[in-house]
Formats: sequence, structure tokens, C-alpha cells
Amino acid sequence: MMTELLTKSIEIFIIIALLIPFAAMLVWVERRLIGIWQDRLGPNRVGPFGILQSFADLLKILGKEDWTPQFSDKFIFILAPVIGAVAVLMSFAVLPFSPDIGVSNLNIGLLFFFAMASLAVYGVVLAGWASNSKYALLGSMRAAAQTVSYEVFMGLSVMGVVLITGTFNLRDIVLYQQQGWLISSQFLGFIIFFIAGLAESHRLPFDLPEAETELTAGFHTEYSGLKFALFFLGEYLGVTLISAMSVTLFFGGWIVPAPLSAFAPPLFWFFIKVMVLILVFILLRTSLPRPRFDQLLAFGWQVMLPLALVNLVITGLLKLNGLIG
Repeated sequence: MMTELLTKSIEIFIIIALLIPFAAMLVWVERRLIGIWQDRLGPNRVGPFGILQSFADLLKILGKEDWTPQFSDKFIFILAPVIGAVAVLMSFAVLPFSPDIGVSNLNIGLLFFFAMASLAVYGVVLAGWASNSKYALLGSMRAAAQTVSYEVFMGLSVMGVVLITGTFNLRDIVLYQQQGWLISSQFLGFIIFFIAGLAESHRLPFDLPEAETELTAGFHTEYSGLKFALFFLGEYLGVTLISAMSVTLFFGGWIVPAPLSAFAPPLFWFFIKVMVLILVFILLRTSLPRPRFDQLLAFGWQVMLPLALVNLVITGLLKLNGLIG
């Protein structure tokens, strides 16, 4: 019992120790790629190809005064970014990275992911409320409406996967895809899940809770130093999490066709798939304009919800008739 506990503790420490620097490096990857796609240089001064720019930015953020406004609710103001970052990190506990790597093999792993995603919004809402600032409060209200709305569609989008595989266990869902990735039968579900993931992680074009042209910086307007860094970390971990969940649910996790599996270990293929989806996140940031907030919510309830229901109904009918699963 003690040996198993120690092993799991070491595994948790290693995963966290790798995820945090990975999220920091994504900042550099994003800035370099956006520079290439927009025909400009991007970071290229600190280290070879600017690769140390993320660490320079981190030092700059940590060197700033970690200020707590006198007019804020100090305890909640400090607690909010911690809630956001911890909730995202907790979601990685149920992700199967490879046949042998994964913190927890929960039978309700998919439900645990949605529970943690729901908790993450509390960090944003509490940050806006505790800041006692109109811009921060408006940003947090947008985040609450946006997240609660798109969580509905995200949940419905994966019910087709659950119907086909008959389980909420993420590892079992991956193993089921040995006979074929679920993207072939759940392409519409993947599109809905991915768009909802954009809204959940507040990424462009759905970054309305922190729209700088309207709300200064939205819910984190009053934040600086380490507390701001935690929000920044949570955003990039969220991008990684949505990409990893998409790979797990629709692209077979670590599973690849037999000829490829002999060339590299399963963890490598999982990482490659996740990176491809992260690049899509970045590409969308460079190519799509930001909609109005009413357009965002209308798109969710008038387009995404009907499509999610149609996908669920069609999947159920095909399952009943034995045409899939």
C-alpha cells in the first residue's frame, strides 16, 4: 500500500513538473508561429531562436510587485487564481498518457473532467467579483455565461462516444479505439467539443471575458505578479487539456496504426497528436475575428445545441440498429 502510494506521488510530481514548463514553452511556440504566419519575426533575441523568451517573461512577471488592491476582498482575490490553476491541473489526473502512464484510472474519469472544468470557472468569477472593479466584474460575468453555456454543448458532444464505447473510463475509451479511431463516426461530436473547448479556455476568437479592447484585461485587470502568472498558466494548461482530451476521445489516445507503433513508444504518439491540435488552437487565433458577446451566446444556443442533439440522436439510432459499436 505504501509502495503504491509512493509510486503514485512520484508520478504526480513528474507530470506536474513537466506540464508547467510545457505550458511556459507553449507561449514561445505560439509567438513564433504567429510571427511566421503573419510574416514577421516574433521573439528571436533571448537564446537561440528566442527559445528562452518564456523564461525571461516569467522572470519579469515574478519580478513585478505582487499587489493586492486595498479595495478588493483580499482572501478571495488571492484564492481565485489558485482555484483556476489547481482545477485544470486536477483534470490531468484522469488522462491516460500511455498504457502505463496515468495518475488515476477512474471509472467516471470523463465525469471527473467535466467536474473540474466546472470548478475552474469559479476562479474566474471570484477573481472578477473580489477585484471590486467594474471591468473585472463584467469580464467575470461574461466568463460565467460563456462557460456555463458551452459546457452544455461540450457534455452533449461526448455522449456519442459514451454510447458507442459504453463507458466513462477514459482508458477504456482509448482501448476501444484499437479497432478504429472514433473521429470516423463522431466527427460532428469532435467539432462541437473542440469549439466548446475554445470557449471554455477563453481562447481567441472566444476570449471575450478578457477582451482588452473593451474591458482593459477583463477578469484579471487588477492582477499582477505571481497571481497573474497563475491565470496565464491556467490558460495554457487549459489549451493542453482540451487538446489531450480531444486526442483521448476521438483520435485514439496513444494508439496509432500498426506500422507506425513500431517506430516510437506510445507516449510519443500521444504527444504528437496533442501538439497538432495545439497548433490548430494557435492558427485559429491568427485567422478568426472576435465576435460580439451576444453573437457568441446565440451561436451556442441556436447552432451548437441543435447540432449536439442531432449528433446524439443519430448516434443512438445507429447504435440501436447495430451499425456502429
